[in-house]
Amino acid sequence: MEDDSEPEQKSWAHLPDVCLRHVFHWLNDRDRARAALVCKKWSCAIYSGSLWRCRTITFYGHPSRARMLEFQSALWYTKKFGKYLKHLEIKLSNPYNTPFIKKFQVTMKGLLSHLGKCNSHLVSLSIKYLELDGLIWKNVVRAQFIKNLATFLKRMSRQLDYLNLKGARITLEEGCELLNSLSSLTNRSFISEINIEDFFSLHLSVYSSALFQQTMSKFHSLTILTFNYNCISDELLDILREHSSHSLSTLNIKCHIHDPHGQVVSGMSWANLAKRAPKLNVNFFFERVMKHDHLARILLVEIPVRSISLRSCYFSDPDWTMRPTLTNLLPAYWDGLQKLTLELNNDHELLDNELLQLILSCKRLLFLKVWAFLSVSFMERLLQNRAERKCILTTIKVRIYTAQDDSTEEERLLADIYRKFKYLIDSELNYFVITYPMV
Repeated sequence: MEDDSEPEQKSWAHLPDVCLRHVFHWLNDRDRARAALVCKKWSCAIYSGSLWRCRTITFYGHPSRARMLEFQSALWYTKKFGKYLKHLEIKLSNPYNTPFIKKFQVTMKGLLSHLGKCNSHLVSLSIKYLELDGLIWKNVVRAQFIKNLATFLKRMSRQLDYLNLKGARITLEEGCELLNSLSSLTNRSFISEINIEDFFSLHLSVYSSALFQQTMSKFHSLTILTFNYNCISDELLDILREHSSHSLSTLNIKCHIHDPHGQVVSGMSWANLAKRAPKLNVNFFFERVMKHDHLARILLVEIPVRSISLRSCYFSDPDWTMRPTLTNLLPAYWDGLQKLTLELNNDHELLDNELLQLILSCKRLLFLKVWAFLSVSFMERLLQNRAERKCILTTIKVRIYTAQDDSTEEERLLADIYRKFKYLIDSELNYFVITYPMV
């Protein structure tokens, strides 16, 4: 009787290394360890650097046994194959007390020290939501962590291309210390992308700091910069124009109600930057900054705006009205705006006509997301205009707020509207519309 297993074993034994690596790429650490025990060929394939270029390590505040094993495995493999690492992401999940934070700091000290000695390939580092202004961060632990991170950034400064420290919530001096680490070897940095959104502590007027401006002047090849509006000044825009205009393509700017945003920024500074950086697109994200006079100070006509997000969350304030923003401010970007997000508790004013007119005036608008009090008939009018090619929207996501407990009638009308425009929706649109009771 023939042994049918022989051809199968033989075919797996002669599988090219490139195919093995492709298969192993999709395995988790545990399965890779098991695969390495099959034979010498598979064991050698596991040591391929291409399998260990990306790593995410999550520090769990309340880990289950499975999550603890996952963390220990991720940490062990990161150290073992650290020399191959190109993309590292560190996550903090539910940090809950000072002893946990102390353990995190000590572990990170060892990890960063090890990688600093063995790695020469790291191009991407992300450590988000550290919230270093929290009470669980004692001064000594916080200072030691910042020192260790600054030392690591200095070692990696020649190769690092992307840094994400979103949500660090750090003092001005400490923040500039970390950013200066990226240029400490040559007094200039060629990193291309930085995310420092919510990097500084709340209520800081970073825009008035000469230290911050001096720090930013050391970056000479920024492509994407994500930060808060409380960092922006005429001086910063001039620095970006002078040092990064040849590469700058995107500014992502968050403006939060608790961040200072009363500074006066010249439209000429924006115009000069846009002229020198022709590829520049600016994306604004407003959190509870809704009053027209506040927005008018920020949304200057000289800014090459591509995306605007205005979120009041669930707060309702009778002191502000959205109508002048829709009719006077946003239409200024008719030739550049591609993405519009509105999340409004506008229970005191109906905005159907103003919103529809804005959409029709923005000739390049592709993405629309609206959570607001609207009438159902707004959707029919919008889809009719889209069917007549009066706008070019490809994504429509709408949550229609209603003060009614029972929205059965509105849902029936939406179903009728969907049937009427079914062919258009199914063939050309990413479409999602629901009603949402706000009671």
